Amino acid sequence: MTETNIVTSIATPNIAFIKYWGKRDYTGLNTPNNSSISMTLDETVKTTTSVFFSSKIKKDTIFINGVEDSILAKEVSEKSRYMNAILNKMRSLSKINYHALIVSENNFPSGAGIASSASGAAALVIALNEALSLKMNTKELSIMARQISGSACRSLYGGIVKWHKGSRDDGTDSYAEQIFKKEHWKELIDIIAIVDSGTKKISSSIGHEATVKTSTLYKERPAFAERNIEEIEKAIKNKDIDLLSRIIMKDSNNMHATMLDTWPPIMYLNDSSKEIIYNIHELNDSQKNEKYIAGYTFDAGPNAHIITTEEHRDEVLDSLKGVKGIKKILESHQGAGPRILSKDESLLNESTLTPKKMK
Repeated sequence: MTETNIVTSIATPNIAFIKYWGKRDYTGLNTPNNSSISMTLDETVKTTTSVFFSSKIKKDTIFINGVEDSILAKEVSEKSRYMNAILNKMRSLSKINYHALIVSENNFPSGAGIASSASGAAALVIALNEALSLKMNTKELSIMARQISGSACRSLYGGIVKWHKGSRDDGTDSYAEQIFKKEHWKELIDIIAIVDSGTKKISSSIGHEATVKTSTLYKERPAFAERNIEEIEKAIKNKDIDLLSRIIMKDSNNMHATMLDTWPPIMYLNDSSKEIIYNIHELNDSQKNEKYIAGYTFDAGPNAHIITTEEHRDEVLDSLKGVKGIKKILESHQGAGPRILSKDESLLNESTLTPKKMK
């Protein structure tokens, strides 16, 4: 045997209702200071990743969105180092010692606060597991993915997912699990308003540590998030968009307040983000029964996720029409989680060992 089959997988980002910000460990385990709950998105936004191991490959190499990034180079990104560590860890568990060629592509902006690292890491571990014939279960894969990008552990599942923060130093009890299937509340949708598709100035990995070290407000953040976990589960169980909207907006505001309180301050939201916040509050305040119909939430970036139901979709879209700076609007229902694609859907050319789209 001189090579494995080419394996291609798809995974999607997730949007956290209760956010993860701040870690217990900064050495690569990515264990969080609080638990979190998220909704996995459908394939409107997705990462596709192909993996191939062969004796013809001279070094581990990854292409991300068509750009080569050798994960063995002297100066690599933090994510690349963690990807390399997980690649080595999973390869060591198999009997395959060949170098890997990895090709990964997003169909949405990377590094703009739409969790491209979550879908990317999830797609990678799914593909590695299949290519190396490891037969790891989803819980084990969520722990692997977490070590590349914390929120990636939630993208290993579809529907509504809970990430248990855990307490062990080795991180073995910090994993994700599905708590509601996507069919439970199939009317739930995420309207994503893209106001800036560029890469954010301060990466999430840098922001996590800076906030924990310097924000006085952050001291209350983990306890605040944990208190909301039970309430958010209740809202989802009862399909209560009013309660869900109130909680996710308060949690998002709380997280971004700790970012602003970081020194130097971290400001991911821009003027368009703030206008969306005002508009969603005006929309909710206009309801005759005083019940909220939508809630905004922002990850570490300026792009808004507005959670609502199909019943109120048009009202939300109307509320966004006057917002300056919205470049694109995407809509996503709950997704089913990662999947393996057919060989014909591979991103790489086996004969030239390059991405298919590259000349």
